Amino acid sequence: MARVRKKQFIDTNVWEESKKRVNYIYDNFDKIVVSFSGGKDSTAVLQTVLKVREERGIKEPLEVVFFDEEAIHPTTIEYVHRVSEREDVDLKWYCLEFKHRNACSNEEPWWYNWEKGKEDIWVRDMPKKAIKEHPKFKKGMTIPDFSDLIYSRTNGRVAMLTGIRTEESLRRHKVIASKKHDSYIAQASRGYATFMCHPIYDWTSKDVWIAVSKFGWDYNETYDRYNQTKLHGRWLTQRVCPPFGEEPVRGLWLFSECFPNMWHKMLNRVPGVATAWRYGNSELYSNAKTKPEHLSYKEYLHVLLDSYGLKHRNQVKNNINKYIKQHYNKTNDMIQDNEPHPLTGMSWRFCCRCAMRGDFKGRQADYLTAQSNKELKKLDMTLEEARKRFGKR
Repeated sequence: MARVRKKQFIDTNVWEESKKRVNYIYDNFDKIVVSFSGGKDSTAVLQTVLKVREERGIKEPLEVVFFDEEAIHPTTIEYVHRVSEREDVDLKWYCLEFKHRNACSNEEPWWYNWEKGKEDIWVRDMPKKAIKEHPKFKKGMTIPDFSDLIYSRTNGRVAMLTGIRTEESLRRHKVIASKKHDSYIAQASRGYATFMCHPIYDWTSKDVWIAVSKFGWDYNETYDRYNQTKLHGRWLTQRVCPPFGEEPVRGLWLFSECFPNMWHKMLNRVPGVATAWRYGNSELYSNAKTKPEHLSYKEYLHVLLDSYGLKHRNQVKNNINKYIKQHYNKTNDMIQDNEPHPLTGMSWRFCCRCAMRGDFKGRQADYLTAQSNKELKKLDMTLEEARKRFGKR
């Protein structure tokens, strides 16, 4: 297991450190591209890179890629359009049939934005600037997979800069903190020429908004609408991505409240939206407390898995089996029905949570860590003490 290093605080600020990272990237890569979503974090990356280019005297426009996921707020699209009109930006607006998670339905757990043949239920009209085809794209690719393929080795070493920040995810923090040098740079999978770079990984949401205010940056006005709701000031829960995935589904209500003209189209876009809208923040979608009283969580897990078709059932089962294997790699203790294990966080209740939420991507690992930490706190025990007491002998 990679060693995770503790945070170290230095006598500078995230703005200056991020510019140093971008300068390092310019010194060591042949092509620089910004992956832009229209959100606050990719805005911070875009503006940081543009400032560094200005200081380095670079005149040609910065290449920016935007992967349009169709079910996006009108205010986000308006902002992306404004960015595309800047003279110092060359924005590539991709509208391809990317594969996305649909957590609203177990029967149809995936959907494809801009899917051909379903134009009548598209949430928006195809943008005029859209790039509708690419020689390396095949329907069903995910955005990360396609990002690896856009640029060939003829471009040299390509740095694609993203707005990933470790504040938003323990998993992201572990990846960054496990490296001693160039921790914000990772080569894309399968040895392609593209490297994913995260120059603002140590920024907080507060840092982003301070920069927007201090430097007078243009920004996505979707956040203004969010701050008129109960999400006021809750920066980590304000997202601009499509709301059908495992985590975003609990924000479906925001579309109905903030963008009513768009909402009626979203109701017909993917199966299960209306139900997810009503119950996305209830026990049905957020945890496994709804099991019948006469069943254990281990028994209830089979009921949940049987709600999927064979193909998707096997995908969820495979991820659950990985969690089970990880548990027994650390301890010989049996998995308990309800109580999380102090060392692994594992329980059959957790497995039900994975099955209920359709954990196709293995994103519940952070929750296991949180459950383990919670149990260790109850026992007033350090992780090292837990390894000695509960670990494999």
